[in-house]
Amino acid sequence: MGFLSWYLGMLDSRPIITKSISSALIYAAADITTQTITMEPYSSWDTIRTLRMAGFGLIILGPAQHKWFNFVARVLPKRDVITTFKKLLMGQLVYGPAITGVFFTFNAALQGESRIEITARLKRDLLPTLLNGLLYWPICDFFTYKIIPVHLQPLMNSSFSYLWTIYLTYMASLVKAVLDH
Repeated sequence: MGFLSWYLGMLDSRPIITKSISSALIYAAADITTQTITMEPYSSWDTIRTLRMAGFGLIILGPAQHKWFNFVARVLPKRDVITTFKKLLMGQLVYGPAITGVFFTFNAALQGESRIEITARLKRDLLPTLLNGLLYWPICDFFTYKIIPVHLQPLMNSSFSYLWTIYLTYMASLVKAVLDH
């Protein structure tokens, strides 16, 4: 129980940085997995891309998850089925679209895309990504909100994010969207 005890202690004493580092590591691992799966023969690993993904987890996702899950637990403290569905609905309507839009914007901006190119990317990728997320996230969210204690919900969410991020990093690595003139 050495590492687990240490980790739980860090969640108590330094929750935001612990959740941020956890998210960064999970996003980096997911990107490495994506690159390994999609890499063309004789191509090389894109270190900058992995650092972008880790940076998103560290700077944005970790703190956002901490705030979101604590907010949801405060606003809807019960864990019965009806309340769990309310939390799930809030996540699908508010948190999911917001964090996915921020993800695409953050990633595209760090790749040097202009505001117009980022807008075109969001128009092309955001809605299909959110719709695909409806096949995955409600099950993950129900499990997380119903069973997992609040202080561990960001870790569970990030763990579910590992698989989702493989998909997201693939979507984010697509070529720039064609601009309508």
